[in-house]
Amino acid sequence: MEKNNAKAKLHIRKGDTVKVLAGDDRGKTGKVLEVVREKSRAIVEGINIVTKHTKPSAGKPEGGIKKTEAGVHISNLQLVDPATGKTTRVGRKLDSKGKLQRYSKKTGEIIK
Repeated sequence: MEKNNAKAKLHIRKGDTVKVLAGDDRGKTGKVLEVVREKSRAIVEGINIVTKHTKPSAGKPEGGIKKTEAGVHISNLQLVDPATGKTTRVGRKLDSKGKLQRYSKKTGEIIK
């Protein structure tokens, strides 16, 4: 785990398009809906669908079965370069203002 409560630097962010590298959904692409830094997981649209059964209650009398996305570990995802549409590794470099920017290791272009 991280020391001194430091947050992990992740190569993907909310809104990125990613490709799944491992698991039942290998090869599929989707948009990142949420990133859970504490668990190094991301929730990706249409990937890792799980079925949840809800018992009828006073608040929700119908109950039923609901399908939702579950988290996928970050190591099983790779960023799809918005410029080329192909997967790429992500690097970080300082821009002219001294701010860290993500860039594509294949093309060298800044991402977002």
